[in-house]
Amino acid sequence: MNTNAQVSAVHLDTSHRFSKESVGQIDLEAGLGVTGDAHRGVTVQHLSRVRADPTAPNLRQVHLIQQELFEWLKPRGFSVAPGELGENITTRGIDLLKLPRGTLLHLGDHAVVQLTGLRNPCSQIENFSPGLLKELVGHDDGGTVVRRAGVMGVVLTGGPIHPGEPIVVVLPEGPHEALERV
Repeated sequence: MNTNAQVSAVHLDTSHRFSKESVGQIDLEAGLGVTGDAHRGVTVQHLSRVRADPTAPNLRQVHLIQQELFEWLKPRGFSVAPGELGENITTRGIDLLKLPRGTLLHLGDHAVVQLTGLRNPCSQIENFSPGLLKELVGHDDGGTVVRRAGVMGVVLTGGPIHPGEPIVVVLPEGPHEALERV
């Protein structure tokens, strides 16, 4: 797809905090997520999901946001840096939100993440920056809800990920299904 797509930054946090620390490398584990991250696991790890059904499969092992979102937010009065919205991987050169469900992202030399859906941002975003939730969950001209807070995926093949590594996008066979919130 886009040969200029790359990993812009990587992040993790061992606790359930809103933002994640930028690091020089993360390691993805097949079927689990990011080594050392609070959201790593076979079953749901996001606290609200655990309360609803702790046995549900974890379709949110890896959170990705495109760097272009931060640039889009600047003229709207919001200064957001990579990792501050809780993503594990910040990308550049891919419109993640337009990819279909089941898209494979080959990250670096080995890792593969399969997209499962859109991040549904919560009210914690308002605590981080008042008014930001309205920018991240808006409506298009037809009144359809538009979620801009990134995408979620599961790790199919593990491996280390570093900033600057290429991303190869492999679309699933059609017909394509749009990403929905997970």
